[in-house]
Amino acid sequence: MNAPMADLAPTAAGAADARHGEALALPSTGAPARAGARPILALGAWFKHAACLLENGHARFGPNLGDLDNADACRGVEPAVAALLAASAHPPRAVAHDLHPDFHSTRVALATAARLGVPAIGVQHHHAHAGAVLAEHRRFDTRPVLALALDGVGLGSDGGAWGGELLWVAGAEFVRLGHLRPLRLPGGDRAAREPWRIAAALLHAGGRGAEIARRFARQPAAAQLAQVLARPALCPPTTSLGRHFDAAAGLLGICEVMGAEAEAALALEALAARSAAPEVAPGDWHILTHPAAPAPAADGGGQSAGRFGAAASSPPATPVLELDLHPLLLRLADETDAARGAARFQATVAAALVDWVERARIASGCDTVVLCGGCLHNRLLSAALESALGARGLTVLGARRLSPGDAGLALGQAWVAHHRLAAQES
Repeated sequence: MNAPMADLAPTAAGAADARHGEALALPSTGAPARAGARPILALGAWFKHAACLLENGHARFGPNLGDLDNADACRGVEPAVAALLAASAHPPRAVAHDLHPDFHSTRVALATAARLGVPAIGVQHHHAHAGAVLAEHRRFDTRPVLALALDGVGLGSDGGAWGGELLWVAGAEFVRLGHLRPLRLPGGDRAAREPWRIAAALLHAGGRGAEIARRFARQPAAAQLAQVLARPALCPPTTSLGRHFDAAAGLLGICEVMGAEAEAALALEALAARSAAPEVAPGDWHILTHPAAPAPAADGGGQSAGRFGAAASSPPATPVLELDLHPLLLRLADETDAARGAARFQATVAAALVDWVERARIASGCDTVVLCGGCLHNRLLSAALESALGARGLTVLGARRLSPGDAGLALGQAWVAHHRLAAQES
């Protein structure tokens, strides 16, 4: 039985990330493309789940089962994995998976690896996003690149909720060079569905908590939110750029509660596309510096991502660069024209990200940047970044046939696992 393969055509923001079609050929120097080579199986993560088998220079995807938040989707994972394995003449060398221990995909990966007697390799979510783009661009070498990984959420190697990350990536290695200043999520996961909560937390952090009840009077919980905000355990932090889009939509009155995935971000983008952006004000963001971590980030399982080898030169020990977009969000709180505010947000975020990458380029010496993560479905953002970064002389790599989001994540996991196994064998 042949496994279904993912259609890797570009997808629009908010559309399904993959459909059935042809396998993606990845011929390149250093890619696992020799005859008889054992494949690497990768299980993806939680959202838009699609497993992947990397074999003989080809990426074969299983069907996109959607988000693993329901029994039907979860029941489809093991048959999809079985179909992928049946399509290969060789058992896998390893099974790669997300770091999150509670994902159904992780549980299936661990069980499959144990049953087959092969290693299970945990891969940090944003490292995998970068790997997916590099694989699509036939980059199986270990030359360092910068990766701008922008999405809703992915478990960080420190156990935190990441989603606005600036990484140095060299094969199996990655270093977190920077991240967005965290936002608080009052009520935890509920805040990811109710942008007004994130907006309220931003106001509270800016000393404007007294405005919350009046501004969000339509929300029954608004009057009592101060009690939640006073308890940090109920307001976990996240560096997610996706949550910044939600906060902006909430502050501008565009979307306070979402009825569909990414509704706030899509509405913000659509409104911005119909309005001319005001001139970007550099004071709407700041780049803060913090002491650097003493060693490369861990990729999972409590193990270091490994030592830097001869083919993967280490970046200089630079401070961690924190990009603070809170000034921009607070400015939006006083905006009376939602369309103008949406356009300002889009343009300023792009300019701030370019400034951030430029600072990292100077510090690291890398002149290639990978754009990855679900936020790159935003066409205004992706086009602005590609244009501005290219104008500064950087080589820009982005998803072309693959989705930049989680539907292509499994390929990136397999890419990282390939490098991890190669390092162990060398």
